[in-house]
Amino acid sequence: MNWGKSIVLAFVLFALFIGVLVTISVRQDVPLVSADYYEQELKYQEQIDRMKNTNELPEKPSIQVVNGALVVEYPGMAQITSGELELFRPSDAKLDRKYALSPDATVQRIDLSGLPGGMYKARMRWSQSGKEYFLENTIYF
Repeated sequence: MNWGKSIVLAFVLFALFIGVLVTISVRQDVPLVSADYYEQELKYQEQIDRMKNTNELPEKPSIQVVNGALVVEYPGMAQITSGELELFRPSDAKLDRKYALSPDATVQRIDLSGLPGGMYKARMRWSQSGKEYFLENTIYF
């Protein structure tokens, strides 16, 4: 084989390699963080207001993992008119869970034994005294 054939062969192999890379990258599924990402982005000022309201609270809710259960402690829980707690798994949307907040007690426990361990974002959103609030903590279990 002479140099001319070697150079042509190198270019052909390089072109095939690039073609394979393009094919693999086109077939990859790259999901957004959430399905309604753009709608959430437009309503972000409301979210900023919720976080500001939370920062103004004298006592903020506490979200932590204790003995395989998620414990939400909030002295003002009885004043909550509605609310939910979302466990958001950034790496897999199938593992996201939502739980309704119950204002019956100041402590709410949620069993985590059915979920695989890893990093989750605990997002608590609630209404109280005509205002909306939001708290987000990163948890590991």
